[in-house]
Amino acid sequence: MQLCTTDDVTQNLRHITQLLAEHAQTIDVLLLPENATLITADNKLKHHHAQPSEYKKILHHFSQLAKTHQLWLIAGSLLIQDERNPDKYFNHNPVFSPDGTLVSAYNKIHLFDVDLGSESWQESAHISAGNSPETVTLNQDWKVGLSICYDLRFPELYRQYSQQGCNILSIPAAFTVPTGKAHWDTLLKARAIENQAYVLAAGQVGHHADGRQTYGHSQIINPWGETLASQSQREGMIFASLETRFLQDLKRRMPVLQHRKL
Repeated sequence: MQLCTTDDVTQNLRHITQLLAEHAQTIDVLLLPENATLITADNKLKHHHAQPSEYKKILHHFSQLAKTHQLWLIAGSLLIQDERNPDKYFNHNPVFSPDGTLVSAYNKIHLFDVDLGSESWQESAHISAGNSPETVTLNQDWKVGLSICYDLRFPELYRQYSQQGCNILSIPAAFTVPTGKAHWDTLLKARAIENQAYVLAAGQVGHHADGRQTYGHSQIINPWGETLASQSQREGMIFASLETRFLQDLKRRMPVLQHRKL
């Protein structure tokens, strides 16, 4: 699902619910983008919604969505309070099973501290880095490696997921326009090809309340590096079927992962 998230959490959750309701019968797995519930420059608003009471309300909403529509929900990311450092948050990606159970969660490891000239971002000023890769097994055929946005630039994370048997890589994101134009497609396809895995990449798109503009171009990419579905400059949902036979065939014909030396 590609979104243009606002600074109104209630409105954002309602919008996600409405978009999902239109297509829920056709999907088994839904990926939301990074910052799916809130994008704002207002630190008081961030602090409020990262508190346990508010965070639990959002989790409950996502749990009910997964249960109502009987799907796996990889809920992009939202802020939760870092209990060790009350002035900071984790960029947190929860995952719900079709019965509404919270089965896994990942905290973004690599933080976006860059100066692009035209814009500058210091994510570590208010976000604490996670320290643990996390996976979720959907069924006997599919295992997902979880990541968020800037993680995409660090292939060692995805290689670790590959070694753990992941054949889907989920990448919720809010890529900037300059970095998106330059690198988004290339990096997504590289992660798919080098790990022989499907890549699910859900992005933010458009102009947001905090002044940023995000790139969009959500994609589903197969292990050969082919884009199966994409969404460029508007909100909405994209769909594709993931095929175990295609994956097994590719690994048999090109056993790249068995040829690794380092």
